[in-house]
Amino acid sequence: MTSKVGVIFSSINDDHVPELTKVRSKASIPYGGRYRLVDFALSNMVNSGITTVGMITNSNYQSLMDHLGSGKEWDLARKEGGLILLTPYSDESEVLYKNRLEALKGSMAFLKKCKEDYVVIADSDAVYKLDYSKVIEQHSATNADFTLVYHEHESLDKREYMQLDTEADGSVRSIDINVKGSGVQKYYINVFVARTSFLLSALQTAISRGYTSFSKDLIIPSVKAGRVYGYKLDGYYSSIDSLAAYFKSNMDLLDKGVRQEIFGDRDVYTKVNDAPPAKFTDTAKVSNSLIHDGCLIEGTVENCILFRNVKVGKGSVLKNCIIMSENAIGENCKLSYVVSDKDSTIGNGRTLAGCEQQPYFVNKGSKI
Repeated sequence: MTSKVGVIFSSINDDHVPELTKVRSKASIPYGGRYRLVDFALSNMVNSGITTVGMITNSNYQSLMDHLGSGKEWDLARKEGGLILLTPYSDESEVLYKNRLEALKGSMAFLKKCKEDYVVIADSDAVYKLDYSKVIEQHSATNADFTLVYHEHESLDKREYMQLDTEADGSVRSIDINVKGSGVQKYYINVFVARTSFLLSALQTAISRGYTSFSKDLIIPSVKAGRVYGYKLDGYYSSIDSLAAYFKSNMDLLDKGVRQEIFGDRDVYTKVNDAPPAKFTDTAKVSNSLIHDGCLIEGTVENCILFRNVKVGKGSVLKNCIIMSENAIGENCKLSYVVSDKDSTIGNGRTLAGCEQQPYFVNKGSKI
């Protein structure tokens, strides 16, 4: 049986969504009414038979620790292996890592202790479903250095991305970094597989030669040697690389087909919070929305996602909004294209409006 270990980046690209990462890491951004972004990468690993997962932390990770706890919800509270929080420091210094390569070099002690043959490395800022075991099977069959997971879609306004050009057999012919192409392209989604021994050797080489870029100094040389293959991710994929992308990804969940694809045949695990059922009064009107436990709805809610314990007062109208936990919205309010972070209060008679590309954002704990 193939043995594999997982490593997840919790804070890479935090600056892409500064509105939501002021008080938390990107991995712990609330999503879809009851989840956090990390739940998708972590659940993919657990569902793929990975029972040892290293979580690379950085700053602002208290919220992430509160969410993950011992890893019990993911069946990762184990005497051997399980969920392990890794240092946010580069190498053995007290300086926080600045990039992906420094983070991996700082995690070498963890990887050296692992007995697993293969390692799966993934970011935690995207929503998708993938059986990593199939990626490992292809990786083993091709005897590659790296197998990069990609998704085919139109160009996104990412700050940094890798576009793959593959041969018929799946080998990567070339990689373009931050080069916009027209139409549908093959974009690397920051998930890769490597042999654990090979990755350790590559990281040791990076240290000895003073390398600074994982993609340019490690992956691209392997491409030139014909040792990198691509693995296509089919189906739904959403990268949370801006507030607009976060808004769209959540709104996608209002499509029954998308919900079925993401949550249908394989579980997405998350921290369980007990709360009473949502309550709808005689004045409530709700359509095409996801309303979660503990909510009290007295107004009108259309095309919205309401997290736990949200109150919507009488006469208020919410359209195309994402309202996170513990929000209180007063009476006779009008909210349109609003993303409201946790623990916020919106007083009576307030009108807030944004648009799909630039939602109106309410900071955590605000009083308006």
